[in-house]
Amino acid sequence: MRILFAGSPRIAVPALEALARCSGKGFTLAGLLTRPDSPRGRSVRLEPTECAAAAEPFSIPVFKPEKLDAQARSQVAALQPDLLVSFAYGNIFGPQFLALFPRGGLNIHPSLLPKYRGPTPIPAAIINQETETGITIQKLAEEMDSGDIVLQQTVPLSGKETTASLGETMAGIAAPLLLLAIEGYIAGTLRMQPQDHAAATYCSLISKEDGLINWNRSAQEIEAQIRAFDPWPLSWTMHKGLELFILKAKVLETNGGTSGEPRSETSAPGEVLGKDRDKGILIQTGEGILAVGMLQYRAKKLLEWQAFVNGARDFFGTRLG
Repeated sequence: MRILFAGSPRIAVPALEALARCSGKGFTLAGLLTRPDSPRGRSVRLEPTECAAAAEPFSIPVFKPEKLDAQARSQVAALQPDLLVSFAYGNIFGPQFLALFPRGGLNIHPSLLPKYRGPTPIPAAIINQETETGITIQKLAEEMDSGDIVLQQTVPLSGKETTASLGETMAGIAAPLLLLAIEGYIAGTLRMQPQDHAAATYCSLISKEDGLINWNRSAQEIEAQIRAFDPWPLSWTMHKGLELFILKAKVLETNGGTSGEPRSETSAPGEVLGKDRDKGILIQTGEGILAVGMLQYRAKKLLEWQAFVNGARDFFGTRLG
């Protein structure tokens, strides 16, 4: 069986490498379909996707079409692929493209489908303070993330994950799970489970504006947002006309627990109350107090809170937002 792998970002690399290393054990990795090269960070130089870079040592054909048009379909068809395997590719597969694969396709999705269908399931699980999430391998279908479930593995959440750290965890789990799925797929031993479409929930693309902190929300909600939007778009607020990113924070612990104290009548949401030498800069929220550990003005150096305070002595008593 010949497999075309479609993937672009870092999270898909371990799955790609697992297929490449096991090629010949009942299947062959025929090629990689990935997004076109693009500039990264402040550089104007075009860089390949992480999957494209990872594919180089394996000497497999790599395709980087802007669109899955007739030319792209012709290139893929020349590989004579049997099965499509997709993980965070970045494009929608239309019916003409899916028709190129006699054995259909499998998609790796980092959530417990039918929960969090869509492009951002990892930050969605964090920002909604879920206690668990998971990896689902599903049959590719024309409607996004709606295919029958092939395999699924639950991942418990501690409440400390960022999107970056949870993405690494998901990538490591997905690779061996994919090999199990392909083994069962080839042998015909998998029993696929239709999704409960009535129970489906959805997540959407994230923009920079989504990172703006609403200080009227609770400390717990803001802390979850900070973790969910790390590494992008990061959570930010305004201070004296400047964008200020907050990269690490905790809900201030009190004798009553970790939910923080209710907002006092004399302090407004976003007000910088002071500091705790062990926990950081204390900021009032709509419910509870947030202890901030790392901050960064746009285009400035990322600083631990102590160093930040040393350079911004008028910070206390101001109001963010």
